[in-house]
Amino acid sequence: MLVDVKIPEISENVTSGVVVAIHVSVGDTVKVDDVLIELETDKAVVEIPSTVAGVIKELLVADGDEKQVGAVIARIDTAASAEAAAAPAADSGAAAAPDETPAAAESAQVAAAPAPAAPAATPPTTAQPPVAPETAPAGDDAAGSAEAVTTAKGAASAEAPALAEVPAPDAAAPSAPAAPSVRRLARELGVDLSRVTATGPSGHLTAADVKAHARGGQPAATTAAGAGLQPPMPDATAFGPVEQLPLAGIRKITAANMATAWQTVPHVTQFDEADVTEVERYLRRKAAQVAKAGGKLTLTAVLIKVIAAALRRYPYFNASIDTAGGQVLLKKYVHIGVAVATEHGLMVPVVRDADRKSITEIAVEVVELAGKARRRKIQPKEMEGGSFTISNQGGIGGTAFTPIVNWPQVAILGVSRTALRQRPSDAEGHFVARRILPLALSYDHRLIDGADAAAFLHWVCETLAAPLNLVLESE
Repeated sequence: MLVDVKIPEISENVTSGVVVAIHVSVGDTVKVDDVLIELETDKAVVEIPSTVAGVIKELLVADGDEKQVGAVIARIDTAASAEAAAAPAADSGAAAAPDETPAAAESAQVAAAPAPAAPAATPPTTAQPPVAPETAPAGDDAAGSAEAVTTAKGAASAEAPALAEVPAPDAAAPSAPAAPSVRRLARELGVDLSRVTATGPSGHLTAADVKAHARGGQPAATTAAGAGLQPPMPDATAFGPVEQLPLAGIRKITAANMATAWQTVPHVTQFDEADVTEVERYLRRKAAQVAKAGGKLTLTAVLIKVIAAALRRYPYFNASIDTAGGQVLLKKYVHIGVAVATEHGLMVPVVRDADRKSITEIAVEVVELAGKARRRKIQPKEMEGGSFTISNQGGIGGTAFTPIVNWPQVAILGVSRTALRQRPSDAEGHFVARRILPLALSYDHRLIDGADAAAFLHWVCETLAAPLNLVLESE
């Protein structure tokens, strides 16, 4: 029986991808979970496995093809096998030669027109709480990735049951195609999809389309690079040679997400400085111990732990504003995104439940996630669910910057390079050299007031200066 293998639902807001590698050919025998192709989405390179075992009869993709979620990539004969290929041919009675390949045996068979086969169940996709997907963050350094993040609306848990397969559209489905996650969002917001204008690839409805309609039919800001939100480009070639490069992949989604965040969030940035002299001494003393566990003890790992504690103390920094529903979503989990620079652009893996992990556990996880991001092997689900973001430019340089809030999160912490500064040591006017870390907290002024931001950042600075405060807070 011929079975169509389709591109499964990969993640919230991912509707298509580009084929960057093909691992099989027509005639190959495959097993369940064997990788057929690699698909580059706006978030990562994802391996698409076979959902059945058998022999590939048709391969419907080529390098560079852009394919939509749900597209058929291969047809596999589940009845065919090496043993069947070696069986006597029905019309000649001759046994196939022992060294005959499955492909050669298949070519000798008379092809019968198969009945349409139901697609095999796609690999399980983690169910997400039904609310608006979050976009990727970014600071001044090409900030933002294709992080599609979900926030908890109501009492839904991040450990919701997995979806066994992509639901088939029902009779009431709109003419424009939409991913199950988009239909779920529409139900939550009370939006009739048949009335929504689609702006996604190949006429697909996107979450941005649904949210724009819920806001009153305003144009979606997440179209490529905010298309339609700027005047027509002047003819740059009139002034000299120009190289035209496609705006694609991570950069394309970054441009769109930044336009959305900048237009949606009224940004304010609070600055402060933390004395990290003692923390840096601690890092040097414990670096070898953490390295044995497989991690790298850095200031970022400590910052994640401190910010996680701060979010528990100041819950409105771990929230989202649902303007369509007229409510504030206070998240009961602490998932912190960490910006990672890669040759493809900035990607933001998420450290989940950072408040419940030790600094060593966080350091090990950051190394693992950063490595996956740089190799483009990180899974979309590993960049989803963030409730706060840290963008650390300290390893690059600079004294300060104003990061853009990762909407619909409400705050992001920008971290610059530590510097040796003179600080007073007593009332007599004596000074001592200390290691000072510049911090910049950008926040959504619709939910967070200036006094709250100052208190939040001051608490973070005090905790970094006296790390034992963190121990007291956790008791």
